[in-house]
Amino acid sequence: MSEIARVLKTFIGYLKRPDLYPELGRKIIKNTINRSNSFKGKDKTNSWAAARSVSQKEAVSKLFDLEIDEFRKDYADVLKTSEQKEKACPVKMGGPGALELMYYACEFTNAQNVVETGVAYGWSSLASLLSLSKRDGTLYSSDMPYLAQDGDQYVGYVVPESLKPNWKLYRFADKESLPKIFAENSVFDVLHYDSDKSYNGRMWAYNELYKHLKKGGVFISDDIGDNSAYQDFCEKNTIETTVVEYEGKYIGVFIK
Repeated sequence: MSEIARVLKTFIGYLKRPDLYPELGRKIIKNTINRSNSFKGKDKTNSWAAARSVSQKEAVSKLFDLEIDEFRKDYADVLKTSEQKEKACPVKMGGPGALELMYYACEFTNAQNVVETGVAYGWSSLASLLSLSKRDGTLYSSDMPYLAQDGDQYVGYVVPESLKPNWKLYRFADKESLPKIFAENSVFDVLHYDSDKSYNGRMWAYNELYKHLKKGGVFISDDIGDNSAYQDFCEKNTIETTVVEYEGKYIGVFIK
């Protein structure tokens, strides 16, 4: 699909969904007036992140005093089935990410309630749900519809049916989904951000999510090298964060 065709299909998709009009307006502003701001401080933050980054294994050991080696063994069958489903999926979305970090954050907090933004195939959702299901906890997820491709039916595709009773999926932009989620549950054990990559989008969501994280809860943000939003947020709130380097990208994580 050409770029023009993709943009046109996305625009038509928005027009068919009045409930998404607020996000359409925000995207127009973001891609015109605020476009340069989306990458604000990128070089600064990549240098900052590189200087302090550790492996996923080191981060889990340091923060949670847990070892990650058993995860792949304990859930080998589930992960293999999910990998096969991803390979067979006709629509391509994001890859697995740091699954152990998500899983052990939930284990460390004995999580009952987790919120995530961004789902795609549902790899991070799967990692959270494998832990939450032990305690009959709930994962609340926010994910925009995939308007440029016929991929809506594949959101969360790798999550087994057996785990879905513990999952509530909200198909709106974060500014619409998160208030709905917070109205249902106000305090969370783990927060995982992986949606709007823009500086302004991140800063808004970080502040909202942080308010609803319990003391002792875990905050995780993917792709923090896209701009300086995560670094600026941590410095503004005097947060000492750990940075995980994973497959050439940086993940921020801290305990409140």
